[in-house]
Amino acid sequence: MKFGLERFLEEPLLRAPLAGRRVALLAHPASVTRNLTHALDALAALPDVRLTAAFGPQHGLRGDKQDNMVESSDYTDPRLGIPVFSLYGEVRRPTPAMLETFDVLLVDLQDLGCRIYTFITTLRYVLEAAAAHGKAVWVLDRPNPVGRPVEGLTLRAGWESFVGAGPLPMRHGLTLGELGHWFIAQLGLQVEYRVIAMEGWRPDAAPGHGWPLERTWVNPSPNAPNLWMARAYAGTVMLEGTTLSEGRGTTRPLELFGAPDIDTARLLADMRALAPDWLRGCRLRECGFEPTFHKHAGQMCAGVQIHTEDATHYDHTAFQPWRLQALAFKALRRQAPDYPLWRDFPYEYETRLAIDVINGGPLLRQWVDDAAATPAELDALTRADEQAWRAARTPFMIYE
Repeated sequence: MKFGLERFLEEPLLRAPLAGRRVALLAHPASVTRNLTHALDALAALPDVRLTAAFGPQHGLRGDKQDNMVESSDYTDPRLGIPVFSLYGEVRRPTPAMLETFDVLLVDLQDLGCRIYTFITTLRYVLEAAAAHGKAVWVLDRPNPVGRPVEGLTLRAGWESFVGAGPLPMRHGLTLGELGHWFIAQLGLQVEYRVIAMEGWRPDAAPGHGWPLERTWVNPSPNAPNLWMARAYAGTVMLEGTTLSEGRGTTRPLELFGAPDIDTARLLADMRALAPDWLRGCRLRECGFEPTFHKHAGQMCAGVQIHTEDATHYDHTAFQPWRLQALAFKALRRQAPDYPLWRDFPYEYETRLAIDVINGGPLLRQWVDDAAATPAELDALTRADEQAWRAARTPFMIYE
């Protein structure tokens, strides 16, 4: 198969509309070809592309920042001599001065298929800026590594943020190129937009179910080290709004969770008692881990690891990471009703409670904290959102 970048590089006809136009690239460390050449270097080698600027999203163009809310600065690329602008520094949206450096922006970003992953918000912001200033945006499309499944509550009106670009569920099941079409329709934008589509992507095909396993995985962000993390991320990302460790500071971040003071055997037993169907499609394993940095650094944590690596244990259509993680919170409340679960800190510069920002509203937290609320009640609310999204996204889907 071919990603959008490779088709763009190999097919001159796709590049023909760029004749005489200045081109910029928005990319990150995972923006590489099959032979692992970075997109910026590959584009710079094309004689018919006039590359005049580059942009980096959160964590940087070539990768330089480990944690959230650690900003990158603008600089000049030492090899190419072009300006590199940060869209996770002093600004989140391209400024008029930045927009003056190009006519067409190529976007080559590997997404994880989750609403909270900030690259999709950056796509929204550049589309809005391009529409306002008469610029074009082309997406060089890449796989959604977790495929087409949909899961989670839809972001509620008024809860938009840098980790909530619009009324999407946590798992949206679209590629970045498809999301661009949805943003344009949702926001009523008038903008020149083009998707250089992939060739041969089969999102439902085993064993990758979205990610072609013959392709090298390059971290799109520092704590996205593999496909298994991507599969769990729509649930484990909620841990960022809690006092539980999400495994930052270990070699398996966002595949496990825990804390020094929880009983994981009881936690798993309560999870199985409350909603066994929410645990299907994976294996859960009790474990111990000691983060070297971040939450509970230097302390041994009692934890649970979510295993989706083994094709004999992983069921792509049954796995529900968002429900699984929600259930873990609910079981912890049963074990320790007064546990200080919710972490109160500025999350992506928002002053609202982090768990609510992550979930696009307070409904998940309220369900966890209500001792009388049942899994069936959350499931009914969520299924209605999921069904509505499946219908809403259909017109924007490019791939079978």
